[in-house]
Amino acid sequence: MVRKYVYGEPFETDAVVQKIETEQGMELEVGRVSLEKGFTFSYQMADEDIVYGLGESNRGLNKRGYCYISNCTDDPNHTEDKRSLYGAHNFIVISGKKNFGLFFDYPAKITFDIGYTRSELLEVSSETADLYLYVIGGESAYDIVKQFRKLIGRSYIPPKFAFGFGQSRWGYKTKEDFQKVAEGYRKNDIPIDMIYMDIDYMQDYKDFTVNEENFPDFTAFVREMRQQGIHLIPIIDAGVKVEKGYSVYEEGVEKGYFCKRENGSEFVAAVWPGDTHFPDVLNKEARKWFGGKYDFLIAQGIEGFWNDMNEPAIFYSREGMDELLATLQKYTKEEVDRIPLEELEKVTGLANSPKDYRSFYHCVDGKRIRHDKVHNLYGYNMTRAAGEAFDELVPNKRLLLFSRSSYIGMHRYGGIWTGDNKSWWSHLLLNLKMMPSLNMCGFLYTGADLGGFGADATRDLVLRWMALGVFTPLMRNHAALGTREQEAYQFEKVEDFRGIIETRYRLLPYLYSEYMKAALRDDMYFKPLAFVYPEDSFAADVEDQVMLGNEVMIAPVYTQNAKGRYVYLPERMMLVKFSKNGEYTKQVLERGHHFVEVALDEVPMFIREGSCIPLVKAARCVEELDTTRPEMIGFEGAEYMLYEDDGITKEYEKEEHYRKLKK
Repeated sequence: MVRKYVYGEPFETDAVVQKIETEQGMELEVGRVSLEKGFTFSYQMADEDIVYGLGESNRGLNKRGYCYISNCTDDPNHTEDKRSLYGAHNFIVISGKKNFGLFFDYPAKITFDIGYTRSELLEVSSETADLYLYVIGGESAYDIVKQFRKLIGRSYIPPKFAFGFGQSRWGYKTKEDFQKVAEGYRKNDIPIDMIYMDIDYMQDYKDFTVNEENFPDFTAFVREMRQQGIHLIPIIDAGVKVEKGYSVYEEGVEKGYFCKRENGSEFVAAVWPGDTHFPDVLNKEARKWFGGKYDFLIAQGIEGFWNDMNEPAIFYSREGMDELLATLQKYTKEEVDRIPLEELEKVTGLANSPKDYRSFYHCVDGKRIRHDKVHNLYGYNMTRAAGEAFDELVPNKRLLLFSRSSYIGMHRYGGIWTGDNKSWWSHLLLNLKMMPSLNMCGFLYTGADLGGFGADATRDLVLRWMALGVFTPLMRNHAALGTREQEAYQFEKVEDFRGIIETRYRLLPYLYSEYMKAALRDDMYFKPLAFVYPEDSFAADVEDQVMLGNEVMIAPVYTQNAKGRYVYLPERMMLVKFSKNGEYTKQVLERGHHFVEVALDEVPMFIREGSCIPLVKAARCVEELDTTRPEMIGFEGAEYMLYEDDGITKEYEKEEHYRKLKK
């Protein structure tokens, strides 16, 4: 049961695809709305209430006890006190005394105070009262999520190769750099399907260019990598470099396709290339134009992209820098003993300044909209630009596409990675906790930078994180310039890393099958235990174990120097521990609490009683996997329905894609 309420004059975000008749009025079946100061929704929570949702947000699965702000933010330091990350996913589910879901379709900054100010009070507030509020009733939290997923439309489906392993690092610059990475994996017999190209592949960080000195024949190089079973996946940034003679810049200015200041001139923001303009991707014509530019790389054999810096990130604006320089010059002339601290803080306040976000505009259906009013839609519409273009450029072919910034609705066009994390054990755990929350909001193709992006990784952290990454749809090792090299072949006992990555490929038919079922049925790939075991009081409190598909539970080790971990089994399950050389052990454990030893080279998982899953021999890449006669692992007599298509086209619905397997 879904009810839709309208307040003020909402901006049409296109987050929702189902047509629901709107209702006017302040009276809701749950909670209370006030329009005295902008918009406020309030609800008195019961002691037993759990609050799920909010997609990519900090802290735990249960969002109670903290304050979260949907305000897409480029901030790589995801410490516990941060309230805003890269995405804005305004969907929550209250599960307990009453069960209901709330989606606040509002593209500007909105605050979710979930028992932070007052422990029993849920309060959602925004500066203006221009939004749609969807209230979803249901029998359980899981039921509500499935209704919401139907409301917002089918999740993005990537090509099958996108479920292979990928290696990335900011700092690969030349053809030889990429060949060295490919060689490092191939000569160590470690499977790999993708190598990602960060900003240095471009000419002077200009979108839709390739450095011709470093890649004298890019098309041939792409073909060379494909012959090794490797796809190159380039980055595309939001900012277009201001440079005479650069066709994308000149064309965008000529056609008026960049965001503008109030006076009608193009807004200028400094990002990696220096001064840039932002494509006005909320403008349909500009979105079509920008999306069409991806063909420059598609025509050269590229089959996947990652969109970045699309909050949009701003290092500084021209106005902000001029103001700072004027301030500093003033104190230099006066020869004061010191500059007041509040003036120095202007230096750190240059990046991603709210003042800058208030100073440029979009043109939507002929109407000018100030950016901060629709800020959370930028990354969504940049990725939408690409997704819509792909439908025209390669209509029946799937391309890999994921983004850093997002809003609900973008899940139909691409996946997300969870941004610039750190090589911290706490971020391994945060990665795990984010996955079900993102699934609730429609984002199924998700993952984190395995091993951590910033800071120096340790061998044990990378191994443990990769063991979690075995199960996330996006499995990518990525690291920042200047950090320790963390490719799998850089560490001692490379066979340990080989064994973990091979486990991914051995399980890939099952993982892909469960992903496709979740996408086609508007379901979840990762679920909290409480969604599957609603009557189990222990399950509701477990946040470091999640259900995967319909047959498996995962419980990764996320603690330094740990020899294993405690696990709660809501039912009798089979513990399977995969190790190198295709070996594994299995042991049936009864319902209850257990300490499970897990060596650094092992990948643990639990198969539910009465279930089985397929297992195949690892191969150097996804397209070389032999899935004709999989080994079935699990409980005797169990059956599994395998989904298997060509992994390339969009013909998802055929009955022939399903095959019943038996243990």
